[in-house]
Amino acid sequence: MEKNPYSAQLAGQSPDPILATTAARLNTLACSLTPEQLEAPHAPGKWSPREILAHLADCELAFSFRLRQILAAPTETPNTIQPFDQTAWSTRYAAYDTPSALALFTAARAWNLNLLTTITPEDRTRPAHHPERGDITFQNVLETIAGHDINHLQQLEALIRP
Repeated sequence: MEKNPYSAQLAGQSPDPILATTAARLNTLACSLTPEQLEAPHAPGKWSPREILAHLADCELAFSFRLRQILAAPTETPNTIQPFDQTAWSTRYAAYDTPSALALFTAARAWNLNLLTTITPEDRTRPAHHPERGDITFQNVLETIAGHDINHLQQLEALIRP
């Protein structure tokens, strides 16, 4: 498995501008959808926009920990990043409403963006190990987050286009 499963979405772009603009884009997109559209999956077996927003909030929490876990470990003994089962997590998404998902995502992303103001070029190369993706770096995690953002933003944008 590749280090960033969303590298195609990132297409060589720097992750930082994407990370900085995703929360605002999500809020705009969510406001463009009716309550009925927020609840309707775009295809059978797929998540609804509300569930996508809950997923993004969940992932931002997981990515928050991963970033800090990488920074906290000595470079000579990197931490192992714990994978998670998004399908298992999604079984609980009925409990989350759109405003709560957006609020959590926005707050956690702002917190992570503040963290990024402290990151040095050396920090971006700090290592970690992912059981499914192998050896990765802090930068690889940032790229994964940004590519993941793009993937889900495109899904939501497709629902708004006529």
